[in-house]
Amino acid sequence: MDTFPLAKTPALSLLQSKAGTQAVDLVVPKHIGIIMDGNRRWAQKRGYPRARGHEAGAEALERITDYAARIGVENLTVYAFSTENWQSRTKVEIQELFGLITLVLKRRLKKMQENGVVLGLIGDIQKFPLNLRQVLFHAKEVLKKNHRIKLNLALNYGGRDEILRAFKKITQAKVSAKEINEELLAKHLDTKGIPEPNLIIRTGGRQRLSNFLVWQCTYSELYFTDALWPDFGPEELDKAILYYSQCERNFGK
Repeated sequence: MDTFPLAKTPALSLLQSKAGTQAVDLVVPKHIGIIMDGNRRWAQKRGYPRARGHEAGAEALERITDYAARIGVENLTVYAFSTENWQSRTKVEIQELFGLITLVLKRRLKKMQENGVVLGLIGDIQKFPLNLRQVLFHAKEVLKKNHRIKLNLALNYGGRDEILRAFKKITQAKVSAKEINEELLAKHLDTKGIPEPNLIIRTGGRQRLSNFLVWQCTYSELYFTDALWPDFGPEELDKAILYYSQCERNFGK
């Protein structure tokens, strides 16, 4: 099931009104995945330093997380740092990103707690510097008892890498080939216990998944928008959800 009972909020009422205008039965996804693309292009268009684009992207994530919670989304998984970023970003930019993640979590932790955010981490976090890992694990521990919305940060994450790591865990457990099936593999993925995403959104105009949740998105609806990530706000998310509400989901049947 993709729908569930929702508490009435002004945000949800407005979204339902938009759906009614378009003669659409509103369906709010339980789990939305987002490929946050466009921070650097956003900064370049405005003549800002690259780091300002990433800061604006962090601000957009805060807005979207809060809004998603208010309309009833249960899980939000965002592509924050990919396994490929080690090669595609300069060392300076990588350090800027690490510093920003640390700063945002320290400054916003109290607000995240007040907003009922649970923090999930997927990806090979152990390859990050110790101080960053400490900040991430501390935030996860502080927020673990919340239940309003789960924000899953995909960090040093790649879908293929996740599957390879899952197979390594299985082989290390000396499981026979006959015992390996989809259910067993899913239990060894980073996303264990998290429902598969109903909707994947990519901002920034590019139409590819870029190694994001490749196992989990088999039956996800895909929504691509030209909006750069820092410009992606509640109205843009509404558009994506209205698109999703019109999709016929038959899971290959």
